[in-house]
Amino acid sequence: MSFVQVQCTRCKTMFRDRAGRLQDGYSRQCPGCEVVLFFAEDSQHPFIKRAMRNARKARKEQYEADAAGRSTSPEPRAAPRSRSSIGRTRVQERSD
Repeated sequence: MSFVQVQCTRCKTMFRDRAGRLQDGYSRQCPGCEVVLFFAEDSQHPFIKRAMRNARKARKEQYEADAAGRSTSPEPRAAPRSRSSIGRTRVQERSD
């Protein structure tokens, strides 16, 4: 999960938000001054532009990392055991 630094357009406070959320049409309230920030691709404010650009970059990097992870063959894992079978094994061991 990647986060992006966002700077408030009114009070200049820096706060973090998830890169996946920062997409066109998203709005967020500043935790400092409680002004509502609207995130749009065509925003004229440099703080919003920077946050959107960084979020787009972070999402791209996350997507590429996930794709690279999927392309490598996964190592075989042992079959998962259910909790009930683990409990029965312990009970059987105690009774012996």
